[in-house]
Amino acid sequence: MKINTPIIDFHAHGGSWNNRGFSDDPKLYLKQMDLIGVDKTCINSIFFADARYGNDLIQNRFISLYPDRFIGVAFVTPHYPEECIYELDRSFDQLKFKYLKIYPDYYGQPSDSLGYKPIMEWANHRGIAIMAHTRFPSDPPGTPSMSTSDFTFKRFENFTINYPNIKWVIAHAGSASKKEDLNWATSAAVELPNIWLETSGSGNGLYAVYDAVRNHNLGDKILFGSDVPILDYRTQIAKIVTADISNDDKKKILGLNAMKLLDIKI
Repeated sequence: MKINTPIIDFHAHGGSWNNRGFSDDPKLYLKQMDLIGVDKTCINSIFFADARYGNDLIQNRFISLYPDRFIGVAFVTPHYPEECIYELDRSFDQLKFKYLKIYPDYYGQPSDSLGYKPIMEWANHRGIAIMAHTRFPSDPPGTPSMSTSDFTFKRFENFTINYPNIKWVIAHAGSASKKEDLNWATSAAVELPNIWLETSGSGNGLYAVYDAVRNHNLGDKILFGSDVPILDYRTQIAKIVTADISNDDKKKILGLNAMKLLDIKI
């Protein structure tokens, strides 16, 4: 199936996990991008404790060599609070990266911990987008009074209240390996302002895209992502192009929504 539309992959990584067989060879990325028609890939590096090193890797290995094909995504960690704001300023003002990826799993505390507060305040002041996972190993287990889904929904409800200018992108659509996880992410996008869903993951339900678009009218709030090199462009784009939704909604998900969210043109 061919759909004549710009295609932007919202979720990819640079910085190899060689011990797990993941290579970040930009020429291999480009080969796959050309094969399936991806115009641009948004790429971040979360694999190094030194955020500046990771951001420079993205700039030097991908953006500088192929500026028309890759979009820089910044990363910072609260492990080094004295460096965070400087690195955010540098990444967005000098390197011209387009949004922020956070990864609290490595920090050992959740995204709503005090360590992330200066980062969130900076992002709220600038009105940028942040992509993040939704639950973390440090979160409490579900209880009869509040399920894990309710707990996670409440976290993002508080985010939208406390940081109303941030555009929140839920990575892997809430890591929807179970139906209840999919339902909470869909509910968040329906009920809360400034919430988008990103599609990559091996656990997303078979009809996740169909359900979000046809049953919840979320065609404007879904973003195609691959999670390359951990996953594959081809398998990840298939869940959009084979979904029983309109071509107009497919075009939005494949690229038009990302272009609008990041204010970019192709």
